Amino acid sequence: MIFQVVKNMEYFWGRRFVALIFDGVILTLMMWILSSLIYPLMVATSTFTVLNYWLLMAALIIITYFTYMEGKNGTTLGKSLMGLRVETSTGEMNYRIAFVRNLSKILWFPLILDLILGFLFGDSNDRYLNQASNT
Repeated sequence: MIFQVVKNMEYFWGRRFVALIFDGVILTLMMWILSSLIYPLMVATSTFTVLNYWLLMAALIIITYFTYMEGKNGTTLGKSLMGLRVETSTGEMNYRIAFVRNLSKILWFPLILDLILGFLFGDSNDRYLNQASNT
């Protein structure tokens, strides 16, 4: 019985991890395309100070991707590939709920903290912000 529970948890978290990796690849490709478009403009105008804001731009792209995809479809491309879907316990998914549950994905440290808090203070396999947004 215990082995079945562990096996189910590994399967659940494994699919979520693969979905996150796939979404990370998509976001990396988006950032690569954006940088290949912006770089010639920076060279032509000698405005390399834009690079100081690259981390902020990456954070905005990440939160926009996850919020839009989950708010509109209830899934991202990675989650869709792995057969996962975000559902709320109170009704239909919307952009506000998607934004709250994805705040920790902006940078890796908040995501790790979100996972730890969810494990310590939660009663399920969810991250803390998943529980806070009732998804």
